Amino acid sequence: MAAASSASAGEMPEVSLLDYGAGNIQSIRNAIVKAGFSPKDVVTPDDIRTAKVLVFPGVGAFGSAMETLTARGFAEPLKEYLAADRPFLGICIGMQTLFEASEESPGVAGLGVIPGTITRFKGAMAAVPQIGWNGVSPWRASPLLGDSEEACRAWSAPAAGASPSKLYFVHSFRAEVTDANRDWVLASTDYDGSRFIAAVQRGNVAATQFHPEKSGALGIVLLRRFLVAATAVANGDAGALKAGAPAAGPWVASPTRLARRVVACLDVRSNDAGDLVVTKGDQYDVRESGGGAVRNLGKPVELCQRYYEEGADEVCFLNITAFREMPLEEQPMLEVLAGAAAAAFVPLTVGGGIRDYTDSAGKHWTSLDVAARYFRAGADKISVGSDAVRAALAWHASGGKATGASCIEQIARVYGSQAVVVSVDPRRVYVASPEDAPDKHVVEMTEPRRFGPAGERYAWYECTLSGGREGSGLDTNALARACEALGAGELLVNCVDEDGQKQGFDLDLIGDLCAAVGIPVVASSGAGKPQHFSEVFSRTRAEAALAAGIFHRREVPISAVKGELAAAGVEHRGDDA
Repeated sequence: MAAASSASAGEMPEVSLLDYGAGNIQSIRNAIVKAGFSPKDVVTPDDIRTAKVLVFPGVGAFGSAMETLTARGFAEPLKEYLAADRPFLGICIGMQTLFEASEESPGVAGLGVIPGTITRFKGAMAAVPQIGWNGVSPWRASPLLGDSEEACRAWSAPAAGASPSKLYFVHSFRAEVTDANRDWVLASTDYDGSRFIAAVQRGNVAATQFHPEKSGALGIVLLRRFLVAATAVANGDAGALKAGAPAAGPWVASPTRLARRVVACLDVRSNDAGDLVVTKGDQYDVRESGGGAVRNLGKPVELCQRYYEEGADEVCFLNITAFREMPLEEQPMLEVLAGAAAAAFVPLTVGGGIRDYTDSAGKHWTSLDVAARYFRAGADKISVGSDAVRAALAWHASGGKATGASCIEQIARVYGSQAVVVSVDPRRVYVASPEDAPDKHVVEMTEPRRFGPAGERYAWYECTLSGGREGSGLDTNALARACEALGAGELLVNCVDEDGQKQGFDLDLIGDLCAAVGIPVVASSGAGKPQHFSEVFSRTRAEAALAAGIFHRREVPISAVKGELAAAGVEHRGDDA
């Protein structure tokens, strides 16, 4: 899709950015700059009243967002701004708060601009949250999605040989189309067996459930289109943002499909000289053979940008040093995230060091404090490791009672479940038969290469702590069920036995966990060739697959993985640049 031309006539107004204090505000700020505009943070209620163009982004819980808007005095001036039909773009929670209420936060009133209540996906046919790249089906022409019927139809029915364009979604709740809100619908998307609203517009007020700032080059094009038209409205061209008349449904009736994600992972730690580098281990040993130096595979931000340009759907940073005693504001990962968010317009996940701790200056930080700072630096999701194992052990010990005290619960309560990833590092414990481990969830191995040293066909997978160095006694199935109950939105599965082996993902483990939970599962550890990705997607319902070393060393290009997925008929994100 061609980029809209930049505004050349009239004054280019600043874009006012409504930061309500939760989620990754840095990415939309970077995207606005990338689109050729200048963001200005809303600090006071009067900043909303005087805004020329207002963007309200964010992720998180509906109730938390509305409570913060009200507490900061933003809710009423925002309602006045919307009622005056002034240029506005809401993103994700910025769209959902336009509705009257949400099942996510009973009793909390939304802005009430659009009729209806936000409801949760049922999870009957797909994992919840929806995390990943899905298509959109425009209902009518607009500056945002296409100014002609031909352009709108191209979203679902592209030219021969091209893949349908996809945008990034991450949410558990959605707005359903009703007779009362149908005239607002600009585009829809399909997931979990149902159709939901992907974008709305009436007059100069528009909003999207997808994240343009995380949708790669195409997302920047869409953001620029809107801001160019919004600028024209601010400069006196009243019809610049006009959309087509309300429609009964999308131009193309065929349902959209969620892509399976290809994730590039960067294990980040300090080397012996104190420099922050990307490394990679074999079964979690990151030093060269014989206890040599830490493997140095490149600089984190440069590699992240490379993966973005090569077509990675997501980038995951695992901070395996964790800098445990350092004051939070001095954490090196904050600088890495800020640089990555400015260079790569796809989702960024960060893990390592998400915990309560007291720094070297004696100041105490909670896991929520750490997560909040990572989000504001550029992270979209937070990955929790060892603390998730401890939280799961406590949950089982209490008979399945949630206390609200775990890091999973605290982060999910403010930012939503979709922002919390649990990263688990299991190791096989072989048994002759399931009866030999009656209190564990035992899995039968289906491939001879995974049999035990004495030919055992059965194993339970023990969750490890501290990067695979300590056992916990907890099996992965029990951990997955506990963490889902506590509010985690995604499970990242790193099999210690397969790490660095390049023999393929542990399909027995991945398949077992996919059956155990209703949240998305990311397969990790073991990829050695493109066919391993198509294999895990064909034989399990894993929503994403991750690799590190083979991408770092250019042994397998990301383009080769995407080509294999296309050949195998696996839904994937193509090249929208």
